[in-house]
Amino acid sequence: AKLRNELLVEQAGGSGGAGGGEGFDVARLGDARVALIGFPSVGKSTLLGTLTSTQSEAAAYEFTTLTCIPGTLQYKGSKIQVLDLPGIIEGAAHGKGRGREVIAVARSADAILIVLDAGKEG
Repeated sequence: AKLRNELLVEQAGGSGGAGGGEGFDVARLGDARVALIGFPSVGKSTLLGTLTSTQSEAAAYEFTTLTCIPGTLQYKGSKIQVLDLPGIIEGAAHGKGRGREVIAVARSADAILIVLDAGKEG
């Protein structure tokens, strides 16, 4: 499986070691996969950029991230793939706001990190 993943990354052009693929179809890479889940504009893209040095657009408006953005975190000799997913909204389980795609990617992860903005009211 490890060799298969390396071959997939090479065929996809390397993509900075984050995992090949486009949209929500991102090749699994590394020893573990962590999905960042949260409401829109809570800091998922900023966290991805800080942890992995991957450039994921962050702006002052909601739904800046429209697809899955992968990054790779090196930790004590392990490669951990971190996935920045679009903000999840009410009704996501029924397909609202690309919710089904977001949930499908999250289900393929080894861990889910729920990102919250503690200073946000509402």
